[in-house]
Amino acid sequence: MVVIRLARHGAHKRPFYRIVVADQRKKRDGRIIEQVGTYDPNGNPSVIDLDIEKVDEWIAKGAQPSDRVAKIIAGVKGEELPAKLAKRIADKTAANKAAAEEAAKKAAEEAAKKAAEEAAAAAAEEAEAEEAAEEE
Repeated sequence: MVVIRLARHGAHKRPFYRIVVADQRKKRDGRIIEQVGTYDPNGNPSVIDLDIEKVDEWIAKGAQPSDRVAKIIAGVKGEELPAKLAKRIADKTAANKAAAEEAAKKAAEEAAKKAAEEAAAAAAEEAEAEEAAEEE
């Protein structure tokens, strides 16, 4: 299957992407069929240079854009995201939110358990101190 995806270039921690048409079986930065644009997320705002005509030709031929590329294409065209993609993004967001809430809940439980253990240890030390005072 032919896909439209990002190929990473640029320096360490300074990514620069080429929007390319490639065979799905090739590596991310491997052999490409055609470059149809660039995406520089380092700019403020991000710099996108995309040949919409070429992208539309490839989509008409059956190429499937990745989620990020579909989002970029929709932004350049000024269109809404496709319903499938919007649902997938919403599902990912909901899953990430649920995971964050569960992690926060677990951290709170661990903190409460640790505080209870410290309180018990402090009470035991106080009891030992009182026993030592009574023996004297």
